[in-house]
Amino acid sequence: MTVAANVVATGRYLPERLVTNDELRQQFAGHERADVIDRFEANSGIRQRYWAHPEQTTSDLALEAARQALARAGRRADELDLILLGTDTPDHITPATSVILQAKLGATGAGTFDISCACAAFPSAMATAAGLMATNPGIRSVLVVGAYLMQRLADPADPMVFFYGDGAGAALLERGTTGGVCASAFIADGHYADHWGIAAGGTAEPASEAAVKAGRTQVRLSKRYPPEINENGWPKVVRRLAQQGEFAPSDIAAAIFTQVNAATIDTTCTALGIKKDKAPKLMDQYGYTGSACVPIALDHLLERQQIGPGDLVTLVGSGVGYNMAGVAVRF
Repeated sequence: MTVAANVVATGRYLPERLVTNDELRQQFAGHERADVIDRFEANSGIRQRYWAHPEQTTSDLALEAARQALARAGRRADELDLILLGTDTPDHITPATSVILQAKLGATGAGTFDISCACAAFPSAMATAAGLMATNPGIRSVLVVGAYLMQRLADPADPMVFFYGDGAGAALLERGTTGGVCASAFIADGHYADHWGIAAGGTAEPASEAAVKAGRTQVRLSKRYPPEINENGWPKVVRRLAQQGEFAPSDIAAAIFTQVNAATIDTTCTALGIKKDKAPKLMDQYGYTGSACVPIALDHLLERQQIGPGDLVTLVGSGVGYNMAGVAVRF
């Protein structure tokens, strides 16, 4: 019997503090860098973002999104078999943030693990959940969460904080016989691993007083990513999904991409022959939320009933490293 991993409910969480571009302009005016914010805004389409309270952690953001997804599905946390948490802003290097979420959520019967491939983490986790359901009859209910709190790891004086919005999105997957995750695709190129990241704090360079003083324990953009990485990579991922899932790009009801640049989403739609109104551009509302932006966008569309029964949806995420991943889901 065919086993399908169906999305039965989703949830999202954005912290209370809204940070507009005007606030950032004022912040960086003192550094004579306000023009950078203007340029970032024009290029990305980002108008605002939400930042977490200083006492909140990544697992706290994930917890709120998870609770909403479970409540909408009418399920209890102790009914979960597995929790997959996608993030590159963990509470700690170790233990896994997913196990911290499990305790906070009260998911006493669930196993957990983290998936750390930046903004590709959520579709990677969706594909992983579907594969595990297909091969393990004991896994019937999987909570997949994407969470992001990168501004906590950034230098407040670095204009790149423009791109770091906090938030979390979650999806509850359950076993079925039709629909669900029907295809997955992955691309990576580690030659770009030194372009953007946190240099110190791992085994390559353990945290030290010198590293802290030099800012090497904070996230930094070291080299500019060529825009063609996403412009070429996103269409390639969608075409692989279409080939595996035996559908045409024109069949897609909603094409969700990493919410980092509105123009790149439009360029991708043109390359694939997808109507631009089928690809949400929500960065003007939520900012760029990294590992969380794909599930946040998915929840946004479902809440507004812009996705319905029978619809085919593609979720494509790309992030530093670089990593790209995509899944196709039939609702």
